[in-house]
Amino acid sequence: MLTHSQIWTAIDRLALRAGLSASGLAKRAGLDPTTFNKSKRITPDGRSRWPSTESIAKILAATGATIDTFVALTQDTPRGTTRAVPLIGFAQAGAGGFFDDAGFPVGRGWDEIAFPEVEDENAYALEISGDSMLPVYRDGDVIIVSPAAPVRRGDRVVVRTRAGEVLAKELKRSTARTVELKSLNSEHEDRQFAAADIEWIARIIWAAQ
Repeated sequence: MLTHSQIWTAIDRLALRAGLSASGLAKRAGLDPTTFNKSKRITPDGRSRWPSTESIAKILAATGATIDTFVALTQDTPRGTTRAVPLIGFAQAGAGGFFDDAGFPVGRGWDEIAFPEVEDENAYALEISGDSMLPVYRDGDVIIVSPAAPVRRGDRVVVRTRAGEVLAKELKRSTARTVELKSLNSEHEDRQFAAADIEWIARIIWAAQ
């Protein structure tokens, strides 16, 4: 008999296989984005809330997975193969309280996504919203960002300005005076900032494609 925890674990793992967050998986399956939120897994009075068979059928269809695959995802995996990575929506990243001055995740309000081990223990995930980063990143895709990874010309990066703007771009050029960023979407202009106006730059180390 499958437990409540195993069913939800399988949903999280299926989302990971598809390169999505749980909410991204729900959206891809045509469900309400909050269907699989952690807050929906327990009722206000503390009882376990189970996903519907219809919602499971829809995410299997959306990912091309079989019921056998889903059942396999309920089983324990070797320790150390995945870990919980902090997750917020890309639009939230511009709000205060989620990062320190060096770009490391801090504070409350983060969700979590299971992800294979990465070297940077401070890595975090951002869920893309909208189509401003097409065709590289689609609505619902998840990118993993490493604030400790070295950043080089040509890397895809997340940049936060001192004014609170957060951008996902390609690092075109960086000097002691200026930072030049190439837009991922050709319909959007490249950007250039004074180096003093950049709070932090962090490299994108993984993304759903």
